[in-house]
Amino acid sequence: MMKDITLGQFIPGDSIIHKLDPRVKIVAILIYMISVFLVTKFIVYLPIAIALLAVILVSGIELKFVLNGLKPLVFIIFLTLMINLLMTPGRVLYEIGFIRITEEGLHTGLFMATRLILLVIGTSLLTLTTSPIILTDGMESLMKPLTKIGFPSHQLAMMMTIALRFIPTLFEETDKIMKAQMARGADFETGNLLKRAKNLVPLLVPLFINSFRRADELATAMESRCYRGGEGRTRLNELKYHKRDTVAYIILAVYLVFIIAMRFI
Repeated sequence: MMKDITLGQFIPGDSIIHKLDPRVKIVAILIYMISVFLVTKFIVYLPIAIALLAVILVSGIELKFVLNGLKPLVFIIFLTLMINLLMTPGRVLYEIGFIRITEEGLHTGLFMATRLILLVIGTSLLTLTTSPIILTDGMESLMKPLTKIGFPSHQLAMMMTIALRFIPTLFEETDKIMKAQMARGADFETGNLLKRAKNLVPLLVPLFINSFRRADELATAMESRCYRGGEGRTRLNELKYHKRDTVAYIILAVYLVFIIAMRFI
């Protein structure tokens, strides 16, 4: 399951999506997330899903790889569906004992599960098509106006990017430690919830130790390269908007207007 984590991974490519300015992609993902929450009709998720599928195909990333990123969240998606299915009052469709499945619960459950799936797939595309360094520059550029009021835009962008960058690394280390512990007789799959939690102690301790060691090595590497924050920092490649970025902004504007219009229809 660890290898199915797509958040934080970057897949190099030469597609138009990869070439877009990182600021465009960050704004796009923000608009996308807002649009998913603006939707009030289930049918509106269909054009959103089609648009998302089109972006995946244009990016050149395999659809199967993107969908694999949902595997670690299957339990959460299923739990969301069941909670809404059983806890929402309304017209009863099926009843057995104290369990009642209502029409409103079924609609709400599918609505929330679909929203969660679209959010996970959409947000994962940002890191899959944007390298951590470029993503840092994009976030810092967007937050730069806030530095006038003392907001640490560079530091925050760096922290967020480092966190995203090391998500796959942490999961890879977790997988290695888990396999090593299982080879020594550790059992992470049987027993009740409390027993499983206790069995995670041999996994969590070396994971935390490795995480702190990696953080210390990263800090040493940054200091040895005379890193002193964003003040006076120059870049090899300055961010510049191109014609494709303008076209992308226009498409985003049309998309947002469409979503808002569908909310009031």
